Amino acid sequence: MSRPNIAITLGDPRGIGPEVALRAVERFESSAKTATAVIVGPHGPMDRTGVSNYTVGHRIGWDAADSEAGAAAATSLEKAVELALAGEFDGIVTAPVHKPSLRAAGRVVPGQTEMLSDLSQSKPVGMLMAAERTRLGQPLRVLLATTHMPLRAVPSELNEEILRQQAKLLDHALREDWRIPNPRIALCALNPHASDSGLFGSEETEIMEPVVKDLASTGIDIEGPIPADTVFFRALSGEFDAVIAPYHDVGMAAFKTVAFQSGVNVTIGLPFVRTSPDHGTAFGIAGTGKADESSMLEALNLAAQLSRSRLDVNSGHV
Repeated sequence: MSRPNIAITLGDPRGIGPEVALRAVERFESSAKTATAVIVGPHGPMDRTGVSNYTVGHRIGWDAADSEAGAAAATSLEKAVELALAGEFDGIVTAPVHKPSLRAAGRVVPGQTEMLSDLSQSKPVGMLMAAERTRLGQPLRVLLATTHMPLRAVPSELNEEILRQQAKLLDHALREDWRIPNPRIALCALNPHASDSGLFGSEETEIMEPVVKDLASTGIDIEGPIPADTVFFRALSGEFDAVIAPYHDVGMAAFKTVAFQSGVNVTIGLPFVRTSPDHGTAFGIAGTGKADESSMLEALNLAAQLSRSRLDVNSGHV
């Protein structure tokens, strides 16, 4: 079995990223010997010994300005990507950042996913929410076809090209990274009741149905569009390996209901594995000891699992 090297960036040093990353690494290393975890970032406000690290920049205090903290978070991510592209890391786990701080530091991007795409020159990429265990027992994986945009903009942005790209990315990731030989994918409808044959909208008949038919003809096992009020239940019942959600909140609401602390954000389409915990910076509890590292540990475990899959495929050990 291959032993991958995983980088963990600390995100905004003023948030809970440093502490949950350090605790997750300590728990990971005490229970798993199948991967090596390395912290990439400044010394920050939560210095700890005994954890492998790659120091980038100087110590950042709790009272650091947005521009300083944003620069520290961005520089750490940029260094991790540089090392991953050079072959030193097989995967990257990113702690949460504060998006206004990134902008204050001159990184005018919606978030880390877009930074990773730009830094690695990888387009298109996909935002896949993955929980290998949920409160109902079954795994749930939800790909967001569109991400951070106003709800009123979704119908004009959701087109055949985006759905086709995202479905192909998802099918490839499930086969290569999750080792699912014949992935079953569901496409969630945009409108109530999948529009009831056009009564509540035309996106299902004009956009979604032709895409599903076209993808099925290429060998991708995809079904839909399926109404949002049943598709996630069917996935959690084991009918599907993943669901494509047409917009952010219809996917995230279902996902977080059953995987609030076990969910992981996975960026698919990159030349390396990238995961992140499913929470934000939580400035209000940073440094108090109240932060829960469970999601960070899940992100680290999944990054190790997916990285091993890629290494085994590349070495022929499958």
